Amino acid sequence: MDYTLALLFSLLHLLTAGSAAPVDVVKMKSKVKWMAEQLVVRLNKDFQAPAGLTISPPADDLDGSSSIVMVLEGYNSLISDTFNGVSQVKVDISSLTGYLDQWRQVHCTEQRPKPLVSGPLQELQSRKEFIHTVSIEALMRVKEFLHLLLKNLDNLETC
Repeated sequence: MDYTLALLFSLLHLLTAGSAAPVDVVKMKSKVKWMAEQLVVRLNKDFQAPAGLTISPPADDLDGSSSIVMVLEGYNSLISDTFNGVSQVKVDISSLTGYLDQWRQVHCTEQRPKPLVSGPLQELQSRKEFIHTVSIEALMRVKEFLHLLLKNLDNLETC
């Protein structure tokens, strides 16, 4: 009996050592999924892209939670506060990135270097003078990025 209990505790320790407990990861993914879905609903309801406007690929990379936070924060910073109807969207993006960043700081033992800005985000950051055009594309990119995130929630497990 004592041997079985000791073995059980040893196995439990092995399962949780060096990474977030599986229950924590499941909770985090569930919360991120809910937050992202709510944000997509809000974007669909409160923001309509001008007819015929499309964004060209490629999409931003999902390279772990640190890059997800960086990409979403980057797009959020490009959305003009004066753009009509986006204040709650910006708050929701900040809530999502804040939650992910806080989770990452607690559960990721090895901090990866801050990812470099590249792709569509980098291109948009170079065109900041066209504030409303950039805001529209940033909103569209956020929606595209959230759809990608929702299809690839396992990327959240990578720090």
